[in-house]
Amino acid sequence: MCTLKLGRYVTFIFVCFAIIHSIALGSSYDIQPTFGCVISDHTWVQYSTYFFYPVLVGLLPIVIASSFSILAYRNVRHIVRRQLPIVRRKLDQQMTAMVLMRVIAFVCLVSSYNAYRIYATNFPPSRSMPMAYAIGRLLQTILLSINNINYMISSYIFIIFSSRFRRQVEIVLVKKCWQRYKYWCCSINNRIESENNIEPCNS
Repeated sequence: MCTLKLGRYVTFIFVCFAIIHSIALGSSYDIQPTFGCVISDHTWVQYSTYFFYPVLVGLLPIVIASSFSILAYRNVRHIVRRQLPIVRRKLDQQMTAMVLMRVIAFVCLVSSYNAYRIYATNFPPSRSMPMAYAIGRLLQTILLSINNINYMISSYIFIIFSSRFRRQVEIVLVKKCWQRYKYWCCSINNRIESENNIEPCNS
């Protein structure tokens, strides 16, 4: 349904929207001596509580990813009923398993941080209570680290659930990268350096 040209236009529009939205939301933050960097405007607090974290960052990506994974699963089920080669069926099944596990990991890793951000936006921990503030900052750091795992876990999920992807990684790492590294190390160790020990001539 989408051409490459239309996809580029849509991507450009979404990038511009993300930049403008981030600038507008970032300008609503204010530094307060008791709470630190918090959203000062009540309108932006309501926006972050009821739309930004639960919908735009949380529910909307989950719904989109889940919808496409369900469509991929339905597509594979439709392909299995058709008379296609067994290799094609296996590849489609592996792709569906990879997409489903990616969606499950996305939901598990993102939802906890979004829930904490909704709570912290409405009830920011005060610095006048050092223990509660320290616990809140520690919890935020842990959940943010879990949230960042979402951006680096894709290749590991694909390695676990796809034998074809594992073979490709093995070919790249073992047969190409390791051979180049081995050749480079051996070529350095086998270099012959000439010695310029010229004895003085006796007159």
